[in-house]
Amino acid sequence: MAECGRRGLSLLEEARSRYESLQISDDVFGESGDDSSENPFYSTTGDSNSDNYPETNPDDARAGETRSQSCGPPGSVSNGQAQEEGWSDSLQDLSVPHYQDTHGPAQKMPATATAMDFFQLFVPDNVIQNMVTQTNMYAKKYQERFGSDEGWTNVTLVEMKAFLGYVTSTSVNRCESVLSIWSSGFFSNRSIALKMSQVRFEKILKYFHVVAFRSSQGGGQGLYKIQPFLDSLQQSFASSFRPSQTQVLHEPLIDEDPVFITTCTERELRKRKKRKFSLWVRQCSSTGFICQIYVHLKEGPGPDGLDTLKNKPQLHSLVAKQLCQNLAGRNAIIFTGPSITSLNLFQEFEKQGIYCCGLLSTRKSDCTGLPQSMLVNTEAPQQRGQSHIKMRGNMSIINWYNKGNFRFLTNAYSPTKEGVIIKRKSGEIPCPLAVEAFAAHLSYICKYDDKYSKYFIFHKPNKTWQQVFWLTISIAINNAYILYKMSDAYHVKRYSRAQFGERLVKELLDMDDCSPTQ
Repeated sequence: MAECGRRGLSLLEEARSRYESLQISDDVFGESGDDSSENPFYSTTGDSNSDNYPETNPDDARAGETRSQSCGPPGSVSNGQAQEEGWSDSLQDLSVPHYQDTHGPAQKMPATATAMDFFQLFVPDNVIQNMVTQTNMYAKKYQERFGSDEGWTNVTLVEMKAFLGYVTSTSVNRCESVLSIWSSGFFSNRSIALKMSQVRFEKILKYFHVVAFRSSQGGGQGLYKIQPFLDSLQQSFASSFRPSQTQVLHEPLIDEDPVFITTCTERELRKRKKRKFSLWVRQCSSTGFICQIYVHLKEGPGPDGLDTLKNKPQLHSLVAKQLCQNLAGRNAIIFTGPSITSLNLFQEFEKQGIYCCGLLSTRKSDCTGLPQSMLVNTEAPQQRGQSHIKMRGNMSIINWYNKGNFRFLTNAYSPTKEGVIIKRKSGEIPCPLAVEAFAAHLSYICKYDDKYSKYFIFHKPNKTWQQVFWLTISIAINNAYILYKMSDAYHVKRYSRAQFGERLVKELLDMDDCSPTQ
């Protein structure tokens, strides 16, 4: 027993040493807390139906297996053809070139830096002043067309910051309506309500704009009302932080508040419009910092012609290229979900010095060029941890069994190197190194989503551009908090994410007492 315990500990230490640069909780390796079943990677089969990897029905899995054996996934080739295409059971060791960049904050913030200082790395005064100008321009044009508004006076920079503070406060207090601040109900907040009247706030909310009028150059672009803001945000993300070598492409968790959904009526649910856009991000897997965002409109015109694509794998492949366009030549490692993973995309990225590790799905992935023998489930019983690997060039396709078949495609990890998944209930499960890496990095991102999605702004406007705006403001605040935690200021006052949000709201409102509520 003692020998088994020492062996388990040594495996854990080896796994942790391989990812010592990652700030990952011990729970990822099953050392403390519950079993890792909350990690979607452990709770699905490899042929899950969505990028969020929900658990599949065993009957559906068997039906899918029958279909796969009869005709194979779209784009796959037979085993004989695979040999002709160069896929082989003969494995060769490979190593990814050294990462060509340093990682961490791009500038050292002083120990006296405030929450506002970190937020304004992404949303500086000149960007807020532009909102002031555009809002006043829109109000003027609106009143010229529909009649004067006697209660309106031009908004100022101070008022615009307060306006942003009020809406941001919904991420801390989780109130569905920002107007609850001035009510006498549970979400009322007299301390900040006195800084601006409800009437004045509603006036600013009525006319608020980031871009008041359509540009003649970008007239067909669906997000023209916030595109300059998005461009500015992208530049500030890139200039303020350098990500680690390992990064993840995914759709962050931005679903409706589950508490609200369970308490509202069916009529209220029907009235709430579905989001008309999807948001994709490239995220540093060692800190959670979101390095780049891409917004795709589900309806209407969009940039890069992505709106015309009906083939989802092709659409997601182009989204991935947009998110990784600044990574060429740096030897970064990108982790992807089934809808992005494809041989053609990974080979194209490899030519640019970008390496990949992705989960494959026979229903969601583009399986063109992959051997059919690796994409069907064998009838013979398999043991947990058993794997089969084929290789072509630097690319490996992995079929690994753990209560179901999981398939991976990678050129970032050597197929000859072994890893281990350590779970409290199941013990040590052997696996290829690529599988261990995927589990470790995706687990961290899942934990990040679970924690930080709670602090997204709850204000839900009907207009798509406003929904995107407040969502990206939420991402900017989360990124600001990550930089704060990596700075000397965090060692002076260790604020939680909720306290950091409260402090930012009070600083936006220019309140003398900026200390968070204890």
